[in-house]
Amino acid sequence: MARFATLTYGVLCYLSGMAAILYAIGFVGGFVPKSIDQGGPPTAPMTALAVNLVLLGIFAIQHSVMARPAFKAMWTTVVPAAVERSTYVLFTAIALGLLYWQWRPIAGTVWSTSGSLAIVLSAIFWLGWAVLFISTFLINHFDLFELAQVWAAWRGTERPTPQFRTPFFYKVVRHPIYVGFLLIVWGAPTMSWGHALFAAGSTGYILIGAWLEERDLVAVFGDAYRDYRARVSMLIPMPPKRG
Repeated sequence: MARFATLTYGVLCYLSGMAAILYAIGFVGGFVPKSIDQGGPPTAPMTALAVNLVLLGIFAIQHSVMARPAFKAMWTTVVPAAVERSTYVLFTAIALGLLYWQWRPIAGTVWSTSGSLAIVLSAIFWLGWAVLFISTFLINHFDLFELAQVWAAWRGTERPTPQFRTPFFYKVVRHPIYVGFLLIVWGAPTMSWGHALFAAGSTGYILIGAWLEERDLVAVFGDAYRDYRARVSMLIPMPPKRG
């Protein structure tokens, strides 16, 4: 029963995480009633700015702090190790759900395009989603969202040791998932002030998050990752340097 409960909990957490990510397509792209630029109670611009910054901060703190090894070591004294990552995915979904729910649109336009340029920016938006989702599968989608952890617990086996690999996108950029999200948030045919705040906040988080993540990767993979970091760009895709 305990193994069944662990697996069920992991699957539910995975589904909640995927639902939050899929809703982000509509939230950022403006395809749902409650999105970056529409929905929510009328709010004065400065109040909206403050609320939105708090929401972005909640997500950034949750997503970064819970991913750090020191927090994981402490957290697994509270929750079973088999569901540690699933719980992280669940909390991420909750933080995103709070952001979607309470986000305040901010009126005003930074830029507005039409014609060919609007088509190009829309294509960049969808390219970003393609890069993001493909990248998760390149490095094992189900391990990233921690179904692998609860599946191993269900089978009564050890979780496989992480292997350092650099498939496809990872040969030209170290963080293609982050690159995909940057394309998503900036690929806007019409950029409102609220959207610009979201894009700028996301960009700042990505820069800090990538730096923190790289410290952890060096700790896990040592010289293999240091060599990779020396040869491959962090966020701008380009041919790798020769070693």
